[in-house]
Amino acid sequence: MDSDTPESQFLTTDLQTLTLSTDPLTDQFGSLNDLAHELASLQDLATRGSWRSILDKVARARAQSLLNKPHDHLVYFTYNVLALTKLRRFTEAAAEIDSLEDLSSSRYRYEAYPKVYPNRVGSMVPFSLRWLDALMPIKLGRRQDGLDRLYCLLDFVRSKVKEKGEIGSVAVWKRREVFVINGIIGVHLNQKELSACLSLIKDLASRDHTDPVLVSKLGYIQMQMGDLEGAKSSFNVVQGLVEKEGQVGSEFRNLVSRNKALVYMVGKDYVSAVREYEECIERDHNDVVAINNKSLCLMYLRDLSDSIKVLENALERVPTVALNETLVVNLCSMYELAYVNHGEVKRTLSSWIARVAPDDFDSASTRI
Repeated sequence: MDSDTPESQFLTTDLQTLTLSTDPLTDQFGSLNDLAHELASLQDLATRGSWRSILDKVARARAQSLLNKPHDHLVYFTYNVLALTKLRRFTEAAAEIDSLEDLSSSRYRYEAYPKVYPNRVGSMVPFSLRWLDALMPIKLGRRQDGLDRLYCLLDFVRSKVKEKGEIGSVAVWKRREVFVINGIIGVHLNQKELSACLSLIKDLASRDHTDPVLVSKLGYIQMQMGDLEGAKSSFNVVQGLVEKEGQVGSEFRNLVSRNKALVYMVGKDYVSAVREYEECIERDHNDVVAINNKSLCLMYLRDLSDSIKVLENALERVPTVALNETLVVNLCSMYELAYVNHGEVKRTLSSWIARVAPDDFDSASTRI
């Protein structure tokens, strides 16, 4: 049963990367639809997890020749690959990517179409397509190929940080650098390659030691390495940063509380951990990490009935937020421990999930 493991802190998908090209245009237009054909609709479908609808929309746009500009084709191509990836159709997604030329090809640059894009230069390849291209070998089980591509992507992003820094437009690329590094850390962490993780996160932290989330991630890695005192020190820094900046929002206050709870969990002080998680949930009813981990702590305290109630209540109250594979796996594990007829209970849960879950939810998490 997984709790708030360090891996979960790095394996994320940032929907903001979906629509931004490598030379962002969004500041020049009033809406997403000005940026590409019916882009707002695609973004809305992605936000709601309607990946099959995206495949249908892309197919219809292609069949009806609705994509008139080269960059429209690339944007729709990217959403198509993303949808296939989310639906775990990795072989099809890889075949789509392989149908393209090298992403650095001149045909994917604005200056190759001067009549369509007068006075515009640079690549029209969405950053997320570069990300998916790097990630795909890992999804297909070719981990080393994927890592090589991710490190090449990191080099590319850093070259853009340097380039954009010289002309004063660097913020987007710095966020992408952090995004790629987090992805690389997640891959290393999955194989317990902790030295590589520590090196990468320390490099990030050395450049921005005032980011509470970043310093927390350093603490998670230190905890994985068995350096509990180092983790405590990092978590104390996080608390100091939040208090110094006067952060009163639930996001950062909950970060501090979850860090404290992790230390309690490592020390098997589950009662204190539950108290911290309850404070998180009181501040933010949608804090799924706190909900999940409170349930686990109650289970470790042999209060299986209440641990099940915590997860069931969360699914009933905020299904769109709480419905994730880790939480469902944990709930089904608890059903197996609590009920003789757990198969029937899990089938009821599975039927409910089928009605409310996004397209990419892994139905195998109910283990029926």
